[in-house]
Amino acid sequence: MEFQIAVLPGDGIGPEVVQEALKILRRLGVKFGHQFHVREGLAGGAALDAVGEPLPADTLKLCKSSDAVLLGAVGGPKWDNNPPPRKPEKALLGLRKELGLYANLRPAKMYASLLDASSLKREIVRDVDLLVVRELTGGLYFGEPRGIEESDGEEVGVNTLRYSASEIERIAVVAFEAAQKRKKNVCSVDKANILETSQLWRKVVSSVGKRYPDVHLHHMYVDNCSMQLIRSPGQFDVILTENLFGDILSDEAAMLTGSIGMLPSASLGGKVALYEPVHGSAPDIANQGKANPIATIASVGMMLRYSFHLQDEADAIEKAIEKVLAVGYRTADLLQSQASQTLLKTSAMGDHLAEAL
Repeated sequence: MEFQIAVLPGDGIGPEVVQEALKILRRLGVKFGHQFHVREGLAGGAALDAVGEPLPADTLKLCKSSDAVLLGAVGGPKWDNNPPPRKPEKALLGLRKELGLYANLRPAKMYASLLDASSLKREIVRDVDLLVVRELTGGLYFGEPRGIEESDGEEVGVNTLRYSASEIERIAVVAFEAAQKRKKNVCSVDKANILETSQLWRKVVSSVGKRYPDVHLHHMYVDNCSMQLIRSPGQFDVILTENLFGDILSDEAAMLTGSIGMLPSASLGGKVALYEPVHGSAPDIANQGKANPIATIASVGMMLRYSFHLQDEADAIEKAIEKVLAVGYRTADLLQSQASQTLLKTSAMGDHLAEAL
């Protein structure tokens, strides 16, 4: 089969980890007889430096004409003082909006060989295998009005938290359908004791849940959920939540597994889906060979599974990751013992994963 993939390396460690993900794609193409046609585009700070805007029209056109998009990372302190329209993160928000990507899937699974890499006790994280389903195009990140304005002689920042019933319903459907393929348990996270948007969220999610009698639904306040993720993370299967809460909780869930460098994500909803590692651009370790490429490689696995429907190929990536970790190969973020583990640079980890395929 043939596929067109738009690749946006972005900033910081983005180009490094994307390079290793493409190494895996090339190996998979040979192994399974597919052709993955890769076309690169500019996004984030790299685009700002080159053409003065975070999401050029040519990049958006490239993405819309592809079968899927692979993104490295965007952002960095170099652009922190830019005005809001010229911040690198506008590229990511723009892609989500223009591609209609309202559903973000972030799995967090504990590999047996990484039990000691987590900052929590082995017995607490042993059974972690959860999926955060985060609404991606509503809430505070997109609500209007927004901005910084003058009021009574001082600056005032304004953001608007807004959700419609239809926005809540469509993301809830994604969560329940995902749960049907897992352990059939959805935990909907909100702040319904305080926020009217959360009260509507709980009402709509409860209504959608009645369509899925085989899936158990329970509700949890976001502050309790953040505590329970540390106290007893194995209780969770699918966590369904809104944009801001999902952004925070998914990063917390990522650290349960030992490193945020392990966690992939998929953003779905429109014709073209976007795949990216959960970690940021990490400019402090860029170009040093310290970055962990596994999250980006696992994101390619999600691309194969969700966009291309290549289940065997996706399974092959997961098995390769398990095999390489079991041998004791580690990037710096995962290294626990110099005696029993081998420290690898970014490119070497990619090489070993390609060989494991």
